[in-house]
Amino acid sequence: MSQTDPIAELLTRLRNAMRARYNQVEVAYSRLREAVCRVLLAEGFLASIETTGEGHKKRLVLGLRYSNAREPIIKGIERVSRPSIRRYAGAKTMPRVSGGLGVHVVTTPIGVMTDREARHRNVGGEVLFKVW
Repeated sequence: MSQTDPIAELLTRLRNAMRARYNQVEVAYSRLREAVCRVLLAEGFLASIETTGEGHKKRLVLGLRYSNAREPIIKGIERVSRPSIRRYAGAKTMPRVSGGLGVHVVTTPIGVMTDREARHRNVGGEVLFKVW
């Protein structure tokens, strides 16, 4: 089964797993998904990332983070750029999420990074999604 939007599929799996209060979720591996998850880990939205298997059976096992009251750390996650409507932003026009309380994940020629890092490095790119 082919996927038309693997990033949206990753975000949906994360959203559903957090609503069901799972401790971890397993998704198919790709370099873009791994880079996106590494950004989420660095920003404190995920607890861990582990790669299992080899070849076409390679998977990403993502550890989810919750507060002490067992509330998900990720309050919301929303796709911005889609295959049908791509959203790009320059370094000067990079959007902000809720006055800096969340982050946009951006893919740039340098790699996948947050909106703050893209502004700091003065580079633009495709705004993949926002998380808060």
